[in-house]
Amino acid sequence: MSFTAEVKDELSRVEAPDVTSELAQLSALIRVCGTLSFRGPERYSIKITTETGAVARTLIKLTHKIFDLETSLTVRRSVLHKTRNYLIEIPEQDALAEDLVRLGILATGRGLTTGVPASLVRSPQGLSAFVRGAFMAGGFIADPRGDFHLEIAVTREDFARGLAELIGSLGVSARLNRRRGAFAIYLKSFDDIIVLLRAMGARRMARVVEAARAQKSVKNDVNRRVNAEMANQVRSSGAALSQLDLIDRAERTLGLASLPPALASFCEARRAHPELSLVALGAELDPPASKSAIYHRVLRLQGLVEEAERAERSPGADL
Repeated sequence: MSFTAEVKDELSRVEAPDVTSELAQLSALIRVCGTLSFRGPERYSIKITTETGAVARTLIKLTHKIFDLETSLTVRRSVLHKTRNYLIEIPEQDALAEDLVRLGILATGRGLTTGVPASLVRSPQGLSAFVRGAFMAGGFIADPRGDFHLEIAVTREDFARGLAELIGSLGVSARLNRRRGAFAIYLKSFDDIIVLLRAMGARRMARVVEAARAQKSVKNDVNRRVNAEMANQVRSSGAALSQLDLIDRAERTLGLASLPPALASFCEARRAHPELSLVALGAELDPPASKSAIYHRVLRLQGLVEEAERAERSPGADL
């Protein structure tokens, strides 16, 4: 089961607290994934398609509970994609036109409504139920182990804008994007996704997303530490090679035996331990020396070598 299906399955088990909230959820379900057909005055029928069993189950449950309408369910299997497709049909019947008005899908004497039905989303419970129904019908959420992304796809721009405003009233920053003749309300922020999941009633899956972020944060921190350590090792290796080259130059120009004891001990230790950092190399000396002390020995040795090399290159060097 995909992560989206798991979220929708949890949402399908959320019980709306009152009839208005049930109407709001059913209204959004039909608006987003349903098709309304008209055959004359007050003669309507509805076809609803979904690939999610939890959505089909919720649609039929609410339709029967609120309106006691006649419905039919056909389960089809796609040979190409090996997935199930659910077709729910609400045929023409006397009460359907009146029920569509109660759902805010039709307006008496004015035909089909286009925006969000304000009468169903006045209360916080109705608002949450409407958003829950819209997500169940057209929503997608990425597996949080890979990315943080949630969206709801709808077909009409005015409805999309109204839905985006509803989601925004929950304290969530929702963006609207036109996509191949449809519209997507989408969220990219982890915090916004958590807020929306909780508002819709998917509290268990919200905890799953939080756990995924915590795990991802630990993994990213470990990766940063590993990368930093590798970078330090690369820098240390490069520094050690430079120091070994400097020691070779010192041996050619000065002779290691002529060096002060502190510099001679550094040269001996570095040649014996080319892989060590300055901190670890200092611990090998007797007595031990700090990183700063070792660094200053390198600078002092470099000064002596460069002075000797300049003397070799001067005109009087051959006399």
